Amino acid sequence: MQDQELPFVPYNTSLTKFARQNRKKSTKTEGIFWHLILKNKKFLWYKFRRQKVVWSFILDFYCSKLLLWIELDGWYHNDQVEYDQMRDVIIRDYGIEVIRFTNEEIENNLDGVIMELERIIEEKEKLYQV
Repeated sequence: MQDQELPFVPYNTSLTKFARQNRKKSTKTEGIFWHLILKNKKFLWYKFRRQKVVWSFILDFYCSKLLLWIELDGWYHNDQVEYDQMRDVIIRDYGIEVIRFTNEEIENNLDGVIMELERIIEEKEKLYQV
């Protein structure tokens, strides 16, 4: 965002150790997504962080410049739909957009995921003139 100052997004510092542990033991799908797409600004030159603490939550992948959160939903998300919805609302209050992909999409349609992510980022670039 060129002319807009990024909002300060508070975070619970007590979660940073847990987030670090999560980075060390990422799921297979998170590893694929990170290493093939996001690591080292591979994706459209944007810096994403893994397991980023925002408020009292740990986000799978987060780009502060785009205010974009990418969440990879595994089978366990089926059991926590209400929690995910509540978390989405709180995080959106900070101006952060969430996009969700399922593990199946990452494993079986990575090209489609990449195309969707490119489309979303291009929209954000137009909106914010990044």
